[in-house]
Amino acid sequence: MNRTFVILANLLLTIAALMIAPDAGAQETGMQPAAGWQSPPADVLEVLYAPQLPRVWTAPTGEYMLLADPVLYPPLAELGGPMHKLAGMRVNPATNGYHGQHGGTSPRLVPVEGGAAIPLDLPADAEVLGVDWTVDGQRFALTVGLADHLGLWVGSVEGDMTRIESLAINPLLGGGVNWLPDQERLLVNRIPQRGPAPTPPPIPAGPEIVEGAGASARSTYEARNLLETALDDALFEYYTTSELVILDPATGELDVIGAPASYASAEFSPDGEYLLVERLVGPWSHEVAWWRFAHEVEVWDDEGEMVASIASLPVADAVPVHGVPLGPRSISWRPTAPHTLFWMEALDGGNPVAEVPHRDRLMRLDAPFTAKPVEVFRAEHRAGLSAWGANGGMVMLTQRERIRRWRYVWLLDVDEGTSRLWYDLDEDDRYGDPGYPVYRPLPNGRWVLHQEGDAVYFRGSGATDQGDRPFLDLRSLATGETERLFRSDTDRYEYFVAFAGDEDRFVMSSESAADVPNYYLASFGEAVEAADGEATRELSREPITRFEDPAPLLRQIEKRLVRYEREDGVPLSFQLLLPPGYEDGMPLPTVLYAYPLEYSGMATAGQVRGSTRRFMRIYGPSHLFFLLRGYAVLDQTAMPMLGDPETAYDTFVPQLVADAEAAVAKAVEMGVADPERIGIIGHSHGGLMVANLLAHTDLFRAGIARSGSYNKTVQPFGFQSERRSLFEARDVYIQVSPTFFADQVDEPVLIIHGLDDSNPGTLTPQSRVFFEAVRGSGGTARMVLLPFEDHGYRGRESIEHVLWEQLEWFDRYVKNYALE
Repeated sequence: MNRTFVILANLLLTIAALMIAPDAGAQETGMQPAAGWQSPPADVLEVLYAPQLPRVWTAPTGEYMLLADPVLYPPLAELGGPMHKLAGMRVNPATNGYHGQHGGTSPRLVPVEGGAAIPLDLPADAEVLGVDWTVDGQRFALTVGLADHLGLWVGSVEGDMTRIESLAINPLLGGGVNWLPDQERLLVNRIPQRGPAPTPPPIPAGPEIVEGAGASARSTYEARNLLETALDDALFEYYTTSELVILDPATGELDVIGAPASYASAEFSPDGEYLLVERLVGPWSHEVAWWRFAHEVEVWDDEGEMVASIASLPVADAVPVHGVPLGPRSISWRPTAPHTLFWMEALDGGNPVAEVPHRDRLMRLDAPFTAKPVEVFRAEHRAGLSAWGANGGMVMLTQRERIRRWRYVWLLDVDEGTSRLWYDLDEDDRYGDPGYPVYRPLPNGRWVLHQEGDAVYFRGSGATDQGDRPFLDLRSLATGETERLFRSDTDRYEYFVAFAGDEDRFVMSSESAADVPNYYLASFGEAVEAADGEATRELSREPITRFEDPAPLLRQIEKRLVRYEREDGVPLSFQLLLPPGYEDGMPLPTVLYAYPLEYSGMATAGQVRGSTRRFMRIYGPSHLFFLLRGYAVLDQTAMPMLGDPETAYDTFVPQLVADAEAAVAKAVEMGVADPERIGIIGHSHGGLMVANLLAHTDLFRAGIARSGSYNKTVQPFGFQSERRSLFEARDVYIQVSPTFFADQVDEPVLIIHGLDDSNPGTLTPQSRVFFEAVRGSGGTARMVLLPFEDHGYRGRESIEHVLWEQLEWFDRYVKNYALE
């Protein structure tokens, strides 16, 4: 028998046994097992809990901003509270909302023209979860989280607030609150009157049974938290069922339309005459998440009576890897017509590798929705509608060529039947990225392209070889040529937020490495030539907000952009961060943080990401806290994987090694990194990176791998961009899986994972097995499993403990290595 399969079989057979002793040998690292929850030093805690900048919801007119202070780091007791895992969701039974969801407190309105903030009168324990503005920017509906339900308040820019009594919003399946086209009434998904939630039976109704015969391969990268039992089915139906009501906030009058159901969406036509409804129908699948459930798409009149059935779509449980479901998808109203539907349909069976001349087609159906749908356009590649123009039948349609990672943006006129390519781009080319359109609402509340004559406003990150410099452009619809209106100064990071009243003024966010982000009202002046020779317009700025620095200690950290090359000539970069008080020429213990990304070619792989001009804030279990302990940090370290999407993972490990070697060599050459004291840390796919580099190099003194995937053979039908199955690319799956090379991990590795990880590719047992494989091979490993935590860590106790673990681990095995 093939030796590889013997190893694989033996490894998989040990998983159950390994589960029973997850804490065995924790003391063998030399660090004592933590006696309960631990906390990092006081200076770290001070930065961790420094006040955060508020969340902002800007009115469509740009004349007002609604601010609320974010709620971060809930107590672990909350994350460990009652919760149901239902078809891809985690539901809080107390509120009928999403488990662990938080918003902002102390809401207030800020007029951009100046003036005092206007506080909004909400209960002290209330959190703003969502804001829906009217088109004129004068009123808003607030979705508010309370202890036992999600409530609704309606307010105005004068500060008036009205609570809608006896109404609990059901936000599940994407429902909630939306203004009707008349901008006077609201469509609300309300929890109907109901009895108590279903309770578990004394014993299960039966064993768990799954059967298959003759099925084709489908992606194993599906959502977790799927339904498993009859009780789950009953709970899903109980918590997702809502009734659609039309609310008049002025009178408090409520009109129920239709019967209670599990509504995935409900949207009025632009003229308010019809309602497009998508409702899920059982029986509920235990194989896929709710967005792949069987569903009915119907058009109702404004009283809830069905006018026409648009589509009856079955459970999409056999979608090809990287494919799409069959039948109509993304059904929506045309915003510039009273009541016309458009949607996409696959012509390739939903299979991205099928050889066909066209993959998708655009369809149209007019009222009264009883005729045969009309084909409008055929797309060579997978396509979707991006945005409609404000006038006529213009619509922007985007096609994506998967193998080349190439995007084509087409302009169609659905009234005239014309189509043409507007522009195309390499998806990986950040330097050449034209950005994305700015939108504006029509009087009916539908958003369309924001145009000025025959041009569309575009905004983007403005990546350059010196870092990001966001911009605002006007792009001609006729020629594709652009006029640059604004670009961030080279010594700051500034970006467009929204136009304020007209196109001569806009709300801007501005920050630098030393200046806290604040909002400004910017006004355009004359055309000028910028210092770098680029044509733009003069700007005058008036402050809107005056936020203060919540953590002045971080301003002593120095940031530099460093560029270098891989051995094969691929250009790379990292952001070098130096701790407070650093003296040039002093080699430091160093932490490298990275996340591998895939690219088609060399030209885009080494493009600079991010900006050293950003104001530094540190959140959660960030690696940047090492700066407060005297480490240098290589942040956003480029780890590109070059190659055809079909075969890029054939050379994953060699490219990873080459990337890491180049980064370490550059940091050492600069005299910043002590080559004997370098550690590496990564999360998720970055955790896989850490484990592989510890197994295949001796570059690092120690590593920290968080929430990683260490054995890709447990995802036999694809991972990341890899769509080949284990049976087609067996050696590739094994070569990228560090568990198979755990006996080569001879540097200490700290493995951290949430015990309730819902990311399908990084299930918690992966860390258990990798830890045991390293430990059992004589390596030094420590595993920390965080109760109630998901793929990312949120609980207050968890965040503090992870920071303590990380600092202690690298202090022992990296910083103080020479003292051992």
